[in-house]
Amino acid sequence: MNETVRLVAPVKRIAASACPHDCPSTCALEVEILDERTIGRVRGAHDHSYTAGVICAKVARYAEREHHPDRLTQPLIRRGAKGAGDFVPATWKAALDLVAEQFLKAEQRCGAQTVWPYYYAGTMGLVMRDGIHRLRHAKKYSGFHSTICVNIAYSGFAAGTGRIAGPDPREMAKSDLVVIWGTNPVNTQVNVMTHAVRARRERGAKIVAVDIYMNGTMEQADLPVLVRPGTDGALACAVMHCLFRDGKADHDYLARYTDAPGELAGHVRDKTPEWASRITGCDVATIEEFARLVGARKRAYFRLGYGFARSRNGAVNMHAASCIPAVTGAWLHEGGGAFHNNADIYHWNKTMIEGSDVRDPTVRMLDQSRVGPVLCGDRDALAGGPPVTAMLIQNTNPVSVAPEQERVKQGFARDDLFVCVHEQFLTETAKMADVVLPATTFLEHDDIYQGGGHQYIILGPKVVDPPQGCRSNHEVICALAEHLGAVHPGFAMSARELIDWTLQKSGWGTLAEIERNRWIDCQPDFDTAHYVRGFNYPDGKFRFKPDWPNVPFRSPCRAGPVDAMPALPGHWEVIEDADERHPFRLATSPSRNFLNSTFNETPTSRAKEGRPEVMMHPDDAVRHDIADGDEVVLGNDRGEVRLHVRLFDGVRHGVLIAESIWPNEAFPDGRGINTLTGADAVAPYGGAAFHDNRVWIRRIAFR
Repeated sequence: MNETVRLVAPVKRIAASACPHDCPSTCALEVEILDERTIGRVRGAHDHSYTAGVICAKVARYAEREHHPDRLTQPLIRRGAKGAGDFVPATWKAALDLVAEQFLKAEQRCGAQTVWPYYYAGTMGLVMRDGIHRLRHAKKYSGFHSTICVNIAYSGFAAGTGRIAGPDPREMAKSDLVVIWGTNPVNTQVNVMTHAVRARRERGAKIVAVDIYMNGTMEQADLPVLVRPGTDGALACAVMHCLFRDGKADHDYLARYTDAPGELAGHVRDKTPEWASRITGCDVATIEEFARLVGARKRAYFRLGYGFARSRNGAVNMHAASCIPAVTGAWLHEGGGAFHNNADIYHWNKTMIEGSDVRDPTVRMLDQSRVGPVLCGDRDALAGGPPVTAMLIQNTNPVSVAPEQERVKQGFARDDLFVCVHEQFLTETAKMADVVLPATTFLEHDDIYQGGGHQYIILGPKVVDPPQGCRSNHEVICALAEHLGAVHPGFAMSARELIDWTLQKSGWGTLAEIERNRWIDCQPDFDTAHYVRGFNYPDGKFRFKPDWPNVPFRSPCRAGPVDAMPALPGHWEVIEDADERHPFRLATSPSRNFLNSTFNETPTSRAKEGRPEVMMHPDDAVRHDIADGDEVVLGNDRGEVRLHVRLFDGVRHGVLIAESIWPNEAFPDGRGINTLTGADAVAPYGGAAFHDNRVWIRRIAFR
């Protein structure tokens, strides 16, 4: 779209919407509508109490993505080699006929479970994200064990509280101490900073940030606590040691609300700041100051993020951090307690969206994060069933974002694997497909969203017409169901009808009501949110000693070394630690201008990010004869990646940070950063340890 024309075109109206992207903020939006197919600027809704008028820059310039000249607008059928991007245009009828023909042939050869619908959170809308399950369940296709994001952090938080919910996120503004731990909201959920900074401005609150490099959030903190990756549990134990040592533990609260306060006190007695300093790399004085602030300020709000979900010991680390406000009794105070996500407050009935009423529990579950081993025929990954020979992919880009990229690419390159990708752009996964179908964006279809970082349900109605040729996820699922003979009432309903049915059956009113009000505030009362009547276990006690194999979580699929998980908070030495051959720990933290692989196709985001780089401490660079800007190779047993070095003293010695996710094609050798990440399952419910990699580094010798 011509930018000059867009800038001078008059705004026809302002439309309400919701950000669909995989971010806990789920911002309420106001979108400038220039005509039936054209948007202008996107802003945050000022009257939404969590968004408060603030959104990230990449969504504010969403017109650049919405009207990108590379948007897919017609079905494509592969003509050349897989991955070559050589396609011929096709009609929708021809494309859907081919997909159905190939799926039915695959079923005849190997049974229904040879087909694996694969999806994730390219949109967080309930209809467009989760409707793929309706086709899965109606056809008895292979199940989908969703592991790539939340499992490790969710289970770690629920280990203590028994529930994925906590104090009203808006209470950060009423806190005297906001602890931002395991998240970089300046990059990933900017509204956290809105409320934390308000507390500092209006109440004199202090902001503590705990992270593995000096990112934008750490720079804004009053006390930045810089630790090595995967060592958060040691830091948490040292803080609790100081609280017990200095008489700052609330023994009345501990006796009433926790399961094993005496055991915890004895357990952390030798977990001194000196002990933690040796593990974390953080100096003793900083650890002591962190503990002093927590002990002195009862209204301490622990905002715990998804960084915990990226490490092999992440569930243990999340649990350890969540234990701190239970030691001080911060939960009883407005602006106090711990919060990760509000997933458990919504009590959805998604039967019609997901078709859960026709789900067969005997159908195998395949691990999303192990897509590489699954497609390469690993018997354990296949759960003893047939090979996967057909896939429908929506809302995700595994050839860029999944771990063990070499195996992922090898699997997708199989001649006997038929893949249909429904996408907005010709992603690297789409290039590996046999059929590509053009998808709508969130502004071009109706959907409904729930907040993770807040407590709202927000309607996201269709506000512009899509480019001619694009169809929504729901339309594609329903069309394929008809071709494949799948039966369920949800296939005969429109997206709006599904939204209305789901709202009513879930106790949230009607579509007409939310259309009038734009959103629903679902915040539980104070006593519920703060567990004043007890935590979500039969005895009402917060668990310092979790029953790890039975932590309440939405998935029955236990995974990883569950039996080895520690009984009490600590530093669980299960991470991929550096060794003589791999002297560095690599984390692939989120960049500011990309969101996973979304936005890495837009010119402004790519220009702002520059190029794929790895941050390295100058002292480490000297020891390895590496200069700023050098091209280097990172490697481990999974593969090698070429990129450039940026010297940066905001990391601990022995730590490398590569902000991601750049497309694979942006790297000189075509291998993206997830070449280096492992697909081994993380305890207790699976997950991918994206920030938990040991690597070596070598300069490419042509300086």
